[in-house]
Amino acid sequence: MPLLGAFVADSWLGRYRSIILACTLYVLGYGMITLASTLLSQRPSASLGKDSSSSPFSLEVSFFYVSLYLIALAQGVGKPCGLAFAADQFDPNHAREFTARSSLFNWWHFFIAIGISFAVIVVSYIQENVGWGIGFGTLFTVMICAFVVFLLGIPTYRLHVPVTGSDNPFARLGRSVFALARNSSFRVCTKRHHHEDEDVATSMEEARCVLQLLPIWAACLAYGVVIAQIMTLFNKQGRTLNRHIGGLELPPATLQVFWPAAGLLFVPIYDRVLVPALRYTTGTPSGLTLLQRVGTGMVVSMVAMCVAALVETQRLEMARKNNLVDNAMATIPMSWAWLVPQYVMIGVSDVFVLVGMQEFFYDQMPSELRSLGIALFYSVMGIGGFISGALISLIDHITRSGGGESWFSNNLNRAHLDYFYWLLAGLSAAELALYIYITRNYVYKEKSQL
Repeated sequence: MPLLGAFVADSWLGRYRSIILACTLYVLGYGMITLASTLLSQRPSASLGKDSSSSPFSLEVSFFYVSLYLIALAQGVGKPCGLAFAADQFDPNHAREFTARSSLFNWWHFFIAIGISFAVIVVSYIQENVGWGIGFGTLFTVMICAFVVFLLGIPTYRLHVPVTGSDNPFARLGRSVFALARNSSFRVCTKRHHHEDEDVATSMEEARCVLQLLPIWAACLAYGVVIAQIMTLFNKQGRTLNRHIGGLELPPATLQVFWPAAGLLFVPIYDRVLVPALRYTTGTPSGLTLLQRVGTGMVVSMVAMCVAALVETQRLEMARKNNLVDNAMATIPMSWAWLVPQYVMIGVSDVFVLVGMQEFFYDQMPSELRSLGIALFYSVMGIGGFISGALISLIDHITRSGGGESWFSNNLNRAHLDYFYWLLAGLSAAELALYIYITRNYVYKEKSQL
């Protein structure tokens, strides 16, 4: 959806109006889902698991799904435009603003982490213990407040208005890519006027910039596969462990808070301590180049998967020692704290990889296509999730064939998530090698082109 939203924003609506549209859809979607969940909770016989055609409450169920689709549309429009619009407020040709723009990406991630922490700790508690209607109502209220804050800032925004009569940037990009395919020598006919030569050269250079980003985008997909495990297999591991703190038992999802919490703690350290130190050492204003930053995070995520594999090996060993292998519902006598390092390491790697990718794909895109650049970042996470699902399905089919035990057995004590984590560690190592090979000779755009 962000790829579609970026296309609409960059070729038609513009980022500012796209954000207005996204906020409107968010408010409408969360308002509808609050109403739908409240109505459904008052009718115990209604169930989303039933065939809606046979349910007397199919209208409420349909209303519920429409609200979900509206929120998905809002994300598709808003996600690629919000960060791009924020970064547009900084002049890349002004040294101080250029440095401040780099910090924006760090602090954007910081506040996203606060939002995730609020959702995991507060909203999930309200939904489970007070009511789903009130939980979604909380999000509805938050979204209205966010929309109002955005509107209050309108007098201060720098709005980039498209040049009247200029080509659609996607159409121009398509023609330039086609021209590059036909003319690898990149020469312009001398019969043309000089200003036409410059326009064609600029368009073709933009096409080159976009095309050289695609292999880097592909090399980052394995990171999206790793991220997909946080709210799935990591969560499933946590359900089997001893999650008590005194007399309180933590819900498995609560352990996910260590993921954004690590980002909350590390962003200030990175932005205020590591960047100045690295800037002094490397002479680069941002401390590390954007590609170096992403590569560093890939190393951390690879190590995180190795740690996750070792922890899962220990969990399986504890299950065997305590004769709990055949008891799928048993609580393994092993503390939830064993999972904290893998959550924390992924949170730290996010500060390098996710923030680095956001800034890189924004920074290196032609100015008129920067929403698409942010959308490329989000698509790494989305497509990584699809790859993860396909990989799990394939491995599950292979390991179950012949009557064997699946790596993803419903009885986690007979499964082999440790093997899968080692596989992801190997995939991350291959990703890192490919990434280094692809980016070794990458030439960044000049600031005058940003």
